[in-house]
Amino acid sequence: MNIQTNLADLKVGDRAKVLGFKSGNLDYQQRLLEMGLVPDTELLVVRAAPLGDPIEIRIHHFSLCIRRQEGSILNLVRIAKI
Repeated sequence: MNIQTNLADLKVGDRAKVLGFKSGNLDYQQRLLEMGLVPDTELLVVRAAPLGDPIEIRIHHFSLCIRRQEGSILNLVRIAKI
């Protein structure tokens, strides 16, 4: 079962798929798109900083560190673990 979520709710080891973006800062949405966070892209939460921010995600075979607040504009669906 796939559950809609946001980046702040994901834990290390969780996988999710990008559905789109919440309304908000269009410049930052464009920046995330340029970094590869386009709809239907799968991501994996690799690790989090000791205080929980930023987090490292892996997309398209590269790592990206993003603050939870900045990632909150992503609409995600959690991919069920097998």
